[in-house]
Amino acid sequence: MEDSFQHKGLRKKLVDEIREKGIKDENVLDAIGKVPRHLFMDSGFMKFAYRDHAFPIGSGQTISQPYTVAFQTELLQTQPLHKILEVGTGSGYQAAVLAEMGVNVFTIERQKELYLKSQILLTKLNYRVRFFYGDGYQGLPTYGPFDRILITAAARTIPENLLDQLKIGGRLVVPVGGNDSQVMTLVEKLDENEYRTSEHGLFVFVPMLGGKH
Repeated sequence: MEDSFQHKGLRKKLVDEIREKGIKDENVLDAIGKVPRHLFMDSGFMKFAYRDHAFPIGSGQTISQPYTVAFQTELLQTQPLHKILEVGTGSGYQAAVLAEMGVNVFTIERQKELYLKSQILLTKLNYRVRFFYGDGYQGLPTYGPFDRILITAAARTIPENLLDQLKIGGRLVVPVGGNDSQVMTLVEKLDENEYRTSEHGLFVFVPMLGGKH
């Protein structure tokens, strides 16, 4: 669980690179600078941890490119103590970035292996995150409504169940599209049945799947 001066120096370079690519929210950049990304990666990829690239993490999933994590997080416009639902825990890296920003993270993962692995790691790193094993399309209705919802996999359409779990005034961020590429989409809930949707560029994510695995 080492986080050396070298790791910290590489993170600072990564933050500078992401800033140059257009991320402006200093709270997001600060969080990226604090989370030891190398600990979230398989040993074969650890030496590449602070390159701005996605890498495989097993179970057909990836740890997202840091710029993508920062981009989605910036779109959320979180405030301290916000209640946030993350759909797709994956490696746990995105959940750690959110936790560094002082929000209450509820994260759901359908892959049992990743659910268990991320839970162990984030607990060791003293991140207070609530983990759930289940179907992301169903969300966590018992724990809602949420101030923010972040979906970290490609959805063909915006899941209605998750819109229902969003507070009025809340924001949902999701990559929408097919397998080749998706449009990063922001949904703002203006009223019980009124939403404002905006599009924020093309990205590539693994597909969002239903059920448990």
